[in-house]
Amino acid sequence: MAEETKIRVLVAKPGLDGHDRGAKVVARALRDAGMEVVYTGIRQTPEMIVEAAVQEDVDVVGLSILSGAHLELFPPIAEGLKKKGKTDVLFVAGGIIPDEDIPALQKIGIKAVFGPGTPTPKIIEFIKNELAARKN
Repeated sequence: MAEETKIRVLVAKPGLDGHDRGAKVVARALRDAGMEVVYTGIRQTPEMIVEAAVQEDVDVVGLSILSGAHLELFPPIAEGLKKKGKTDVLFVAGGIIPDEDIPALQKIGIKAVFGPGTPTPKIIEFIKNELAARKN
C-alpha cells in the first residue's frame, strides 16, 4: 500500500510583529489534522521565508500578520517564491488584514485571507480542498 503524502505547510510571521499566538494555534490545528507544519517563529524577513519554503519543499505558505505591513511584506515573498520556482505553492494569509486590501493580495497570488476568529476547521478544509483540486 502506498503511504499518502502529508501536506507540508510553512507558517511564517513576516516583519517586526511579535505576536504569534494565532499563528501557533493555526500551526497546531494543521498538525493535528495530519499535516506536517514548519513554524518559522517571529520577525522573519521575506527572504528568510522564501528560503525556508524552498528548503522545506512545502505545499503551502501561510503568512500571519498583525502589524499592518502586509502590503509591504507579502509582495516580496510572492516574488521570491516565483523566482525560486515555487509557483505551485498554495499561498494563504491570516491576521489583521482590512477587506479593502484583499484584492491587492489576491493579485500577487494569495488564494485566501483568514481573519481573526476564523474557525481552524475552515482553514484546514480550504487547504485540503484547494490542494486536492490542483491534483485533478
